[in-house]
Amino acid sequence: MTLLLTNALLLPCTADMPVIQNGWVQVDGETIMATGVGVPPNIPGAETIDFGGDVLMPGMVNPHCHMAMTFFRGLGEDVDDRLFRYMLPLERKFVTPQAVRAGSAHAALEMIMGGVTTVADMYYYETEVAAVVDEAGMRGVLGQTLADFDPPDHKSFDEGFALVDRLVAAYGGHPRITPSIAPHAPYSTGIEVMRRVARFAEEHPGVPVQMHVAETDQEVEWARTNFGCTPVEAVEKAGLLRKGLICAHCMHVSEGDIAKMAHAGVCVAHNARSNGKAGRGIAPVEAMRRAGIPVGIATDGAMSGNTLDLFAQFGPVSMFQKILGHSRKPMQAVEVIRMATAEGAKVLGLDARIGSLEAGKQADLIRIDLSAPRCQPVYDIYSTLVFTAMAGDVRDTMVAGRWLMRDREVLTLEREKVMRDALQVAATFKAEMARIDAGT
Repeated sequence: MTLLLTNALLLPCTADMPVIQNGWVQVDGETIMATGVGVPPNIPGAETIDFGGDVLMPGMVNPHCHMAMTFFRGLGEDVDDRLFRYMLPLERKFVTPQAVRAGSAHAALEMIMGGVTTVADMYYYETEVAAVVDEAGMRGVLGQTLADFDPPDHKSFDEGFALVDRLVAAYGGHPRITPSIAPHAPYSTGIEVMRRVARFAEEHPGVPVQMHVAETDQEVEWARTNFGCTPVEAVEKAGLLRKGLICAHCMHVSEGDIAKMAHAGVCVAHNARSNGKAGRGIAPVEAMRRAGIPVGIATDGAMSGNTLDLFAQFGPVSMFQKILGHSRKPMQAVEVIRMATAEGAKVLGLDARIGSLEAGKQADLIRIDLSAPRCQPVYDIYSTLVFTAMAGDVRDTMVAGRWLMRDREVLTLEREKVMRDALQVAATFKAEMARIDAGT
């Protein structure tokens, strides 16, 4: 079936980031066939949708998330030791395949409604996450996490690698889901396990590796004390600093680290909101991008950043770099949107298929209505998207030519059931927190 999306403010997010008034996009099946301006082609039998001047742009890419952790949103917010007091005990006791499905469906619903069409996830029971992403119709790079802190789905690294094998067997070759291996972090795996991951990556070139890198002061101290180096150098020692490695956070990276990262061809998922909320500082995003490192904009999990809304990340992404540079000029709005689309796709190794609206690419796209008073007038559409638009302005979401949302109604997930299941998990969390607080 041919679909013509017409009369749009078209932002194709190609290299020169053009703004096209009265643009159109032709979609055949799951593929973009053509784009243009003015009168669209006359194609007998085609369905035509008049966008009425609304924004038409690529679906956004979230390159680092922990989807199932929506049930940790706002939990123990002002408790200094919430990780050990609440989170880890709750994970070990209540994070089951069923709970992961519930939390992941909740996350998928939120992201679809906010215009995110592709997500990179790392958590436990990742085959369950993949099943939800598949059902929701999203695109995903989904990583089975490996860690040494007694996670809920594996008690040894051998068991963890077996789960990775299961994920790859189940979803390798899937048109929208890319299975991934996700060592949690250098300090929570160690050099030998990172070396094992590097060997796995050599043997499975189609399986991306994603990992938290240089995120915290404690990680910096771990690398310095144990190896006399930085976290990035520890990853390098293990042979894992390699092309395509998806590094989340990269808060504490030196000029030398950035040079090594650029030379190795790694990519970065930047989590401005969650990092700022945790008081961890400001990642040197401008310096990394100047060095040629692709950087995408990510939400992190809902425990850390509270929202899986990329619009809520845009302001901090831009403002933090302006603070570093003591100027309005760093991280211009157009670059923020580039990072949320084309550059985010490159971070995940998917830029040949998604991230821009071009002939031959997948029809992953969104429609944004800017008629709200707070969005008018529009002098610079990229500035409007970064600093005033909100997730609720997204009207339609499409992945691979399939509508996942039309007129704010999600078509691939049953909203009431998703929310009911998620809140049931939250109820068990609340009861356990009360028990912990009572000391019983």
